Amino acid sequence: MRPKNFMIQSTFTPGRSHDDPRHHDHHSNHAGPLHVALVMDGNGRWAERRGLPRGAGHRAGSLAVRRTVTAAVAEGIRTLTLYAFSSDNWGRPAAEVGALMKLFLHYLRTEAGRCEEQGVRVSVIGRRDRLRSDLKAAVESIEGRTREEGGLHLQIAIDYSARYTMLEAIRLHGRPERPSREDFAALQARALHAPSPVPDVDLLVRTGGEKRLSDFMLWECAYAELVFTPCLWPDFGREDLARALEEFRGRQRRFGCLPPSGPRLDSVDTDSAAGAPAAAAAPESTREVGTHA
Repeated sequence: MRPKNFMIQSTFTPGRSHDDPRHHDHHSNHAGPLHVALVMDGNGRWAERRGLPRGAGHRAGSLAVRRTVTAAVAEGIRTLTLYAFSSDNWGRPAAEVGALMKLFLHYLRTEAGRCEEQGVRVSVIGRRDRLRSDLKAAVESIEGRTREEGGLHLQIAIDYSARYTMLEAIRLHGRPERPSREDFAALQARALHAPSPVPDVDLLVRTGGEKRLSDFMLWECAYAELVFTPCLWPDFGREDLARALEEFRGRQRRFGCLPPSGPRLDSVDTDSAAGAPAAAAAPESTREVGTHA
């Protein structure tokens, strides 16, 4: 039985870090460590529905971050990337941006000890040239304090843009020859101030009911499974993460190939295949799994 209130979409676009798809396990979605990415959407709407200022929604959202990190540790997730502030978010009202920066500063200062206790290594990815000095100092502090932790790797994306990152990686490459995928991933890590490249995203979850990537981890999400939930971010917790993982593990990931039990190439009716409509080869579309009550 599928969980309620979730929508799922699979992407089948080129660009997997490992060039040979035969390296992938077509039988299991949870063989090896998982990279889960979260677009934390809905703070403002959560507050407005309660007659509260938007800042109250952001503060409630920070508590959801704490719950979700704890849940990710319990689930054995290897990498968790949270979309905290996009480069486009600078266009929001100055008062809201300022409140968010103060909230990030408070979180990084107060959660460092908790992360150490849970064995969580923290990295903040994105541009740093536009962050205030005290926030940059807090970033460097929590990264330094948790650098040797060997459990969950928590990435927090602040002033992040996937398109900017790719363009910056090209600039850093600075040579006419095309880099390998591995080299390009390393260049992107440099552009993001990340200690090293992370594995591709296996599962991306977006809360708040919207169905878009919003310039988030476009390279790393080439073969990610996408789950959309109407749950607003401040309400998100361990059960919601568990449902998303359950949905993910029910999927068969092909990475552009056929599963081992698929049809033999020499058994395909080439005449029928040639006459098949082009739409038959289109990527799988979004399937609505449930509706929000």
